Amino acid sequence: MSIRTMDELFVHALQDVYYAENQIAKTLPEMLEKSSDPMLREGFRMHLEDTREHITRLEQVFQALGRAPQGVTCQAVLGLIEEGQEVVGQIDDRVLRDAAIIASAQAIEHYEINRYGTLIAWAHQIGHREAVDRKQLSKLEIVDLLKLTLEEEKDLDRKLTSLAESRVNRHAA
Repeated sequence: MSIRTMDELFVHALQDVYYAENQIAKTLPEMLEKSSDPMLREGFRMHLEDTREHITRLEQVFQALGRAPQGVTCQAVLGLIEEGQEVVGQIDDRVLRDAAIIASAQAIEHYEINRYGTLIAWAHQIGHREAVDRKQLSKLEIVDLLKLTLEEEKDLDRKLTSLAESRVNRHAA
């Protein structure tokens, strides 16, 4: 199927990030298991909950657009996950492995930040500002749902940077 309109492009990007979030939800328990730093482990535990909420928000956006939630294979996130797993799998030292896990997680976060930022810009451009089912979402709009998730993704990226700089990278060096 070819993409012919901005609306179709928006939906395709929505499907892409929906797939990515679902893949991330499957991968986070493995990252948590391989992490040794208690703060990193707790961060991944919290992010898994956030990721599940991101999936729910995306499903609400699909619903607001009158579409069934559906993903399209996101080769970018699959590649980032695979690359991270490959590098992490080559490291025996637990502290060094934590540094690699943070780097891998941040690569994925940066992809998500890009996707959500793009979706917000496109939603503004094509007018996806109509209110979603007001009873269910307390008058949040599609753009507001996407912005909320974007801010959470940026927050995790900042926390990972702080953790890497203040503890993990210093101990790994």
